[in-house]
Amino acid sequence: MIAGASTIVPFTGAGISTECGIPDFRSPGGLWTRNRPIPFDEFVASREARNESWRRRFAMETTFAAAAPGRGHRALASLYHAGKIPAIVTQNIDNLHQASGLADDHVIELHGNTTYARCIGCGQTYDLGWVKQRFEASGDAPDCATCDEPVKTATISFGQAMPEDAMRQAAELTRQCDLFLAIGSSLVVWPAAGFPLMAKNAGARLVIINNEPTEQDDMADLVIRHDIGDTLGPFVGN
Repeated sequence: MIAGASTIVPFTGAGISTECGIPDFRSPGGLWTRNRPIPFDEFVASREARNESWRRRFAMETTFAAAAPGRGHRALASLYHAGKIPAIVTQNIDNLHQASGLADDHVIELHGNTTYARCIGCGQTYDLGWVKQRFEASGDAPDCATCDEPVKTATISFGQAMPEDAMRQAAELTRQCDLFLAIGSSLVVWPAAGFPLMAKNAGARLVIINNEPTEQDDMADLVIRHDIGDTLGPFVGN
């Protein structure tokens, strides 16, 4: 199917990064079994929620900093450099697709990126070192140096509006592909989970690669319930 496709759009979720040492969210032992997610409105309203959010992020810093692209990331990068993949749509926030060799503007991040921070008011970006220095000095999550609004990781939290440009780009890519690969996603977080159905409706073939069953398996042309690195590994370097 990959050999016969002219335009492949991968749609990746947390499962592609677990072999890189980054835990997923919903599986037993995943992040959400240990910590309740902090909704966006709670983050905005409560300084303690902001402090807890940053405490969790810095507790994960070693994990994110040590992570390198896995076989799945490297396989997709090989197909990208071969001209098969114009861009990748991802639910992930770990920056590993960029680290595998994709250009920043060819990684469509639906849920943002945790490797830097952004003011929720004016949008000014900050590196995490700036945030950490001020957080450790005062004990409180810092506000923007420009407009005094809260500074947050550049991720999309529950209750926060999806990024319009990323959603538009993802929809355009999805409608133009002839093969859509859903990789390592539980396909339960909407509206992002609507892209496989959109691809099918536009005439693309759909492959789902995920260890666990998804609600969209029945409409897929091929379902592979197997390790992502093992499945995509043969494409590394091809």
